[in-house]
Amino acid sequence: MKIDTDERKIDAILDRGIENIYPNKDFLKKRLLSGERLTIYLGVDPTGPSLHIGHCIPIRKLAEFQKLGHKVILLIGDFTAMIGDPDKLSVRKPLTRKEVLNNCKNYKKQASIFLKFGFCGAKLKYNSKWLAKLSFEKLLNLSSYLTHSQIIKRSMFQERIKQDRDIYLNEFMYPLMQGYDSVVMDVDGEIGGNDQTFNMLVGRDLSKKINNKEKFVISTKLLADANGEKMGKTTGNMISLNTTSYEMFGNVMGWTDGMIFSGFELCTDVSTEKIKEMKERMEKGENPRDIKIILAKEIVSLYFNKNEAEKAEENFINTFKKGGLPENLEEAKVNAGDLLGKILVSAKIVSSNTDFRRLIIEGAISNAVSGEKIDKFDFKIAKDIVVKVGKKRFIKITI
Repeated sequence: MKIDTDERKIDAILDRGIENIYPNKDFLKKRLLSGERLTIYLGVDPTGPSLHIGHCIPIRKLAEFQKLGHKVILLIGDFTAMIGDPDKLSVRKPLTRKEVLNNCKNYKKQASIFLKFGFCGAKLKYNSKWLAKLSFEKLLNLSSYLTHSQIIKRSMFQERIKQDRDIYLNEFMYPLMQGYDSVVMDVDGEIGGNDQTFNMLVGRDLSKKINNKEKFVISTKLLADANGEKMGKTTGNMISLNTTSYEMFGNVMGWTDGMIFSGFELCTDVSTEKIKEMKERMEKGENPRDIKIILAKEIVSLYFNKNEAEKAEENFINTFKKGGLPENLEEAKVNAGDLLGKILVSAKIVSSNTDFRRLIIEGAISNAVSGEKIDKFDFKIAKDIVVKVGKKRFIKITI
């Protein structure tokens, strides 16, 4: 396959949704214009049972490079996921290998929405293939390429220090392991969310020192909520790819107005000119909800199809805009795994557990967005949901 060196396409790829490029944009653009076939990868740790829209921002960017004719790799961090990328506040719960493999069983299928696998297509790799085989001698030798002062500068470690929280040695090793992935695969570049910049730059450093290779790094912007928090598994506000089209549409409609245009930029193929036009329309007084409906349809069309998007829109309008839900929903903050029955009793939406069981039997409790009936007495909350009880009672439950 011939490498596409169309400068306009390259500029669009290197501009839209990009936070930073290392060492710089000119370096990477020159290589892309040269016609050289590059090898670029994205790593994903399977810490949850589904990819989510946040994952798909760099996946979509990787797919753009594939369309230019470059070699791309989706790396499943089945070894690194057992440790977990350090968090700024606490140590991540270790996962067993069985949990990790179960989590990622649908990742390839989900990533196939954008990436083409198969003969001469994107490659799927697992980093346990080399990390699990590292001897202690090899690990000590590898760790000699990094210094304590280099690793301790990571912002999340600095935050832990400020709060007098422990930092464990295995957490220090995580950037080293991710960086070693670049060395073993001998890649030209890596793509990831900007929260992975530190780890990706460790890989750039190791590639230079061990492979004498000038690896480039592309960090993409993050899809963030109203509080500036990355939308993902840790914060519990992600939109998983294992959701229904109705739920996906409703979840996007739940985004704040301030997220509309970053949503268009990062999660759709709508042109920059069209996005600018809609922004101007909203500034002139057009209802943000109408613009958000366009956004929700675009996103659902990408992951399902236009027909599903139109049905989801119709469902949303029938439910929300025609009096299906009150303007100010009662809300309850809960923990993942909490029982719906207890939540509804506590919020006085139902009078007792007996009342809850009766309503379940009658089919009077449902997901207000998808319309799906809730038919289990022990239904547990796994993600944000609006629950409808009877004809007029609603509660928005958030994790």
